[in-house]
Amino acid sequence: MKKKITIAIDGHSSCGKSTMAKNLAKEIGYIYVDTGAMYRTVTLYAMRHNLFDEAGEVKQDELREQMPDIKVSFKFNAETGRPDAYLNGELVENVIRTIEVSSKVSKIAAVPFVREAMVAQQREMGKEKGVVMDGRDIGTTVFPDAELKIFVTASAEVRAQRRFDELKAKGMPADYDDILKNVQERDYIDSHREVSPLRQAPDAILLDNSNMTIPEQQEWLYNQFTIHSA
Repeated sequence: MKKKITIAIDGHSSCGKSTMAKNLAKEIGYIYVDTGAMYRTVTLYAMRHNLFDEAGEVKQDELREQMPDIKVSFKFNAETGRPDAYLNGELVENVIRTIEVSSKVSKIAAVPFVREAMVAQQREMGKEKGVVMDGRDIGTTVFPDAELKIFVTASAEVRAQRRFDELKAKGMPADYDDILKNVQERDYIDSHREVSPLRQAPDAILLDNSNMTIPEQQEWLYNQFTIHSA
C-alpha cells in the first residue's frame, strides 16, 4: 500500500494548476484544497463590504477588524466530483472566478494578516497528509516539507487564452486583452509581495505546460505521484 503524502502544486495564475490538482486528487482519492479560492473568497467579501479605497488599495484596518466574520469553507459537489467554495455558508464558486475578483485578489493575498489566517487554515486541512493543495506558496511556506512539490508555469499569452476560453465556456463575459493585462499584473504582484512571494521551491519540479494538453499534464503528474509515494 502506498504511503500518504502531501502534494504541493504552486505556480502562476491561470496555468492550469487547479485543474491538474483537482483531477489528481480525484484519481488517487486525496483531499483537494484550492487555496486560490480561499483568497478569492476573502476578496469577494472585501468587495461586497467596501473594503477597497478609490485607488483600489485594501482598507487594511477595516479588513483586519472583520476577519473573524469571514468564514471560508468547501463542500463536495457530487455533480462535478470537486469541492465548491462557500463564503459564510453561501455558495460562491462561480462568482469568485469573475474578472472583477481576479483583478483584486492579488492585493488581498498580499496582506500579511490575511495570509497568516489562510495559511493556518490550510495547514489544519493538510495535517493528516493525503492532500493535494495548489496555490502560490504551498511548497515554500504552507508545507515546506511536502514530499512532492510541483511548480507550474506557462507563457502569459497561453494562460490568458485559457482563462478567456474558461470564462466563455461558462457563459461569462471575457475580453482577451483585459485578461492578458490582469495575468501580467498578477504575476508582478504575486512575485514582488513581501510576505510569501511566488517563487519556485529549490526542491520543486518545474513543469512548463504551455504546449501540453490536459491529459498529457495529468499523465505527467500521476507519474510524479507514483515515484514520490512509493
